[in-house]
Amino acid sequence: MTRTITVGLGERAYDVQVGPGLLDRAGEAIGPLLKRRRTAVVSDETVWGLHGARLTAALERAGIAVSPVIVAPGEQTKSFAGLAEVTDRLLALELDRGDLITAFGGGVVGDLAGFAAAIYKRGIGFVQIPTTLLAQVDSSVGGKTAIDTPRGKNLVGAFHQPKLVLADLDVLATLPDREMRAGYAEVIKYGLLGDFGFFEWLEANAGQVLAREPAALAHAVARSVEMKAEIVAEDETEQGRRALLNLGHTFGHALEAETGFGDGLLHGEAVAAGQALAFRISATLGLCPAQDATRAAAAIARAGLPTTLADVAAKPFDADRLVRHMAQDKKAEDGRLIFILARGLGEAFVAKDVDAGAVRKFLVEEGAR
Repeated sequence: MTRTITVGLGERAYDVQVGPGLLDRAGEAIGPLLKRRRTAVVSDETVWGLHGARLTAALERAGIAVSPVIVAPGEQTKSFAGLAEVTDRLLALELDRGDLITAFGGGVVGDLAGFAAAIYKRGIGFVQIPTTLLAQVDSSVGGKTAIDTPRGKNLVGAFHQPKLVLADLDVLATLPDREMRAGYAEVIKYGLLGDFGFFEWLEANAGQVLAREPAALAHAVARSVEMKAEIVAEDETEQGRRALLNLGHTFGHALEAETGFGDGLLHGEAVAAGQALAFRISATLGLCPAQDATRAAAAIARAGLPTTLADVAAKPFDADRLVRHMAQDKKAEDGRLIFILARGLGEAFVAKDVDAGAVRKFLVEEGAR
């Protein structure tokens, strides 16, 4: 059964379809969006090797010509060099502004292809076909596109909404277990930030979700997308409530920057640790009951995800370096540290002008030097 969730943005509203078998029906879903029966499909070598033939066949059955643009897998591809490569290859295909790009992969491919679509000839439409749990519940929905730089994650990008998102749950069967766990960090985030009932459901059903049990997986993905769609429709460009979706990300992005944006620490793993840290600093600051912080960390740890600095790296982090990364975070304003903190489970809020000294002290208490 397919669930359709609409991201309500007026004339730019679009549907997110969640369910099994969507890849084989991609042609009939994408066809009505095309002016010319062609699309450039940006994917990575791993996803294309696993699923490229199925997507190509589905599109060609609908009379849609496919031009693959295949990039190397991994976060390192989401860079200025990767963006230059993709845009150059799109230009070589002579796409015009009435054509469509299809982003077929995880968060890296979606962010990179989406940003390329945002700047190609000042904007071209694109479709997201996310192939990881993390991308299905988070990065494919909401129009955030970006690349990383040596100074931080997602610091160069644009808001550019897709025309359609197809979240095929069957594709997750080939996802490595580690990637499933990393994606689960973004699922539990929705419970932690605003839906205590969903958090309780995840406490009881995390094993089934991670095991890809169809009904549990469908509910977890659809509920996550519902929450994100509601928040994006209310606050598209993150001027207010949408910032709550960054729960765990201020800490997480700093950890990613310190570990080099490589495969040693996946984005979801960094966000998982960041969420546990966000709840613990909330408790340290007297904002959140200590038992809620403990319960949040326990739920994250039961999914096999990191919850402490020591879980992320054996060597102690430098507290000052982490704080500097946080000051460079795109959410920072006038050098002020902005965090998503919590008053309890399901009760996140935006905390502006968090004292850097207090953050540094907390990090040292957490094991940084």
